[in-house]
Amino acid sequence: MSFSINRRQVNAGLAAAGFTIWTQTRARAADFYLRQYHNQPVEAPLHKRIVEMWAAIEKETSGRVRAEIFPQNNRDPDPLGKLIAGEIQFLTLAGNGLSAISPPCDVQATPYSFKNSAQVYRALDSDLGAYLRDELRAKGLYAVPFGCFENGMHQISITGRPVRNAADFRGLKVRIPGSQLYQDFFRSLGADVHTMNIARMYDALKSGQIEAQDDPLDVMELFKLYEVQKYVSMTDHSWSGYNQCANLRMWQALPADVQRVIETNVRKYAVLQRADTDKLNETLRTELEHRGMMFNNVDLASFRPALTAFYPRWKAHVGTRAWDLLEKHTGRLA
Repeated sequence: MSFSINRRQVNAGLAAAGFTIWTQTRARAADFYLRQYHNQPVEAPLHKRIVEMWAAIEKETSGRVRAEIFPQNNRDPDPLGKLIAGEIQFLTLAGNGLSAISPPCDVQATPYSFKNSAQVYRALDSDLGAYLRDELRAKGLYAVPFGCFENGMHQISITGRPVRNAADFRGLKVRIPGSQLYQDFFRSLGADVHTMNIARMYDALKSGQIEAQDDPLDVMELFKLYEVQKYVSMTDHSWSGYNQCANLRMWQALPADVQRVIETNVRKYAVLQRADTDKLNETLRTELEHRGMMFNNVDLASFRPALTAFYPRWKAHVGTRAWDLLEKHTGRLA
């Protein structure tokens, strides 16, 4: 027995799920008009590949799907809330952002667990990723399989002095994204932790409100932190990426063929963006040095003794299942 669904039936399903149905005139004949948020500037590889991705989806669906893309989350302070409410349909968000509704997602940022991005994707493109997608589905989100874009390994950029070992974090005023437990990692090192939207970070560093920040090298370049920061300490302390998530009710109302086209292209362009960002992070040390930043390596062995009490709290936070799957890929952590 075959089953078909026409545009009127799908639109009725979307309307029942609480979504605005864009008319043929407004969407220029698109059946499905979708909004995609991400937190990067237009110069970022993430923006470039997401634009290409949705263009490919529009072409492969013969114009039935059209997306409007909003870089830097359209300056919205609560994009995740908008996704859950269905006011936007797609959002890329780091695991420590998703942990606000699903604590196991914080496992992606576990300090001193993943050694590199390749190790991350062996986990996220297999069993650990599948587990996190199930957890997010229970919260009303559809995390697209193989749909985690790259941000990279986190380093510390600082205004006044380099970090050379764990003790140098004591009293350091540092801007930290993410969950309370991720912030607890820095408090375990004695840092003075501050949280703020990434869009405010440049001004806070310039004014001296904060001294340091925690992000991969691409963020230092794309947000021009070299203008207000002097040192980069290569701590490699955690990893983050951008999980492509959709509102679950909206996703379930889409026809199966549209879902397949979206999933196929998310996977394709995630691979391309990962390669773009990996290359960028590999080459940026030289570029940032030319811009006047000074790099130093860090005594990584000094961190483990300071985290003896932290890891049990982190394990309890992300849960036994997420922790076991993490250690399957990284080896024993605590």
